[in-house]
Amino acid sequence: MHVLVIGAAGMIGRKLVERLAGSPSVLGSDIEHLTLADAITPAVPEVLQSVTAALTVDLADADTATRLTEGRPDVIFHLAAVVSGEAEADFDKGYAVNLDGTRALFEAIRREGRREPYRPRVIFASSIAVFGAPFPEIIGQDFFATPLTSYGTQKAIAELLLADYSRRGLFDGVGIRLPTICVRPGTPNKAASGFFSNILREPLASNEAILPVSDDVRHWFASPRSAVGFFMHAATMDTSLIGPRRNLTMPGLSATVGEEIEALRRVAGDRAVSLIRRAPDPLIAGIVAGWPSNFDASRAMKLGFRAETTFDEIIRIHIEDELGGRLP
Repeated sequence: MHVLVIGAAGMIGRKLVERLAGSPSVLGSDIEHLTLADAITPAVPEVLQSVTAALTVDLADADTATRLTEGRPDVIFHLAAVVSGEAEADFDKGYAVNLDGTRALFEAIRREGRREPYRPRVIFASSIAVFGAPFPEIIGQDFFATPLTSYGTQKAIAELLLADYSRRGLFDGVGIRLPTICVRPGTPNKAASGFFSNILREPLASNEAILPVSDDVRHWFASPRSAVGFFMHAATMDTSLIGPRRNLTMPGLSATVGEEIEALRRVAGDRAVSLIRRAPDPLIAGIVAGWPSNFDASRAMKLGFRAETTFDEIIRIHIEDELGGRLP
């Protein structure tokens, strides 16, 4: 089996590759060739070093998609994206990567299929940003995509393309609408949602964190561990059960910032909470106000996708996976 991971140097990409390396036959057969691609050179897992190619690419370049698909990978994880805040700030870059690069990838797969039969499984990282206000209290299975950001618009268009290319039999696509992933390890990125992780990760490491929104802001969350699980399940599931609606809203946890902070207090104590400094940012608050906060994810759950049900669990997963199982 040939597996391609685009966006392999990102947080979820790295964790996905670690999962693949931990069990090279987890997708149903042995990984005989692993291609890792990103804007910076991805790390190669030692256990798969002999079968791995690490590529430094720009998805906006015209030749990149052809280069990535000429090896005819059987499973393609498309995780690469210009994140929400950056896509809003740099209109051209967001569309060049998130939309044009994705369309180029889909077209490259179609061209490969013209030579001889070729229908890979394509798992696309979408986002709940495809939905825009006004929202019902709980967003159901049939709520329409009317995004209010450039990032959400780019993802929504890519979702439609994925469904249509799958309908035409050009590939076997599954769109994964990710919740906000929390707690993200490492350093903050340019995503407008970064503070949701910052106010947990930094205090858990005894550092100060800035909170730019009010405590009553509600959002939809899942852990990095769950995110990897979403992609792995999408790669191995029976896609005939999905039907024509190929894009799925993933399970998650609806919680307010205040509930997030109280979970931090229960797990790590008052001292951790005292390291959160409130500094309102109208720009961030305005972006977040247009995001959805609660979903009916029963369709994805019936198909076997799972996520956490409490924020205490999300925080403990971060401690287990990133802090060696204990607080500093």
